[in-house]
Amino acid sequence: MKCPYCGYLESKVVDSRPTDEGSCIRRRRECLSCGRRFTTYETVESVPLVVIKKDGSRQAFNRNKMLSGLVKACEKRPVALSQLEDACSEIEAQLSNSLEREIQSAQIGELVMEHLKKIDEVAYVRFASVYRQFKDIGTFMEELSKLIANQ
Repeated sequence: MKCPYCGYLESKVVDSRPTDEGSCIRRRRECLSCGRRFTTYETVESVPLVVIKKDGSRQAFNRNKMLSGLVKACEKRPVALSQLEDACSEIEAQLSNSLEREIQSAQIGELVMEHLKKIDEVAYVRFASVYRQFKDIGTFMEELSKLIANQ
């Protein structure tokens, strides 16, 4: 680590401890040339996820947008917000753990539907009807038939 006082490139770590939130490490360092001490903070570098929309446009992944869709699907259903937040966290972790930095919106939609199917079947059908853009009652009934068959 480069010394901010003399510019020397070598230093030793004198003390190391996590910050209050635990999201980064605070390190006290001592320059091996001038002997002065300074503090550095070490954090995990996060690479943002990019969502490729149906029309080909790209935008940054927005967890709040996904949570909002889940909340709308579960409106007036006996589903706790904590369940939806947990689902969002699982989906976000799944996406982050994949080696892809650009994700199709369709892939996110499928993951959301998988989680909704486990949480609440009515919410799943609501989300699927908007997401898959059912054109008529026939396509809606096909989806319901699949749901009933898998029980």
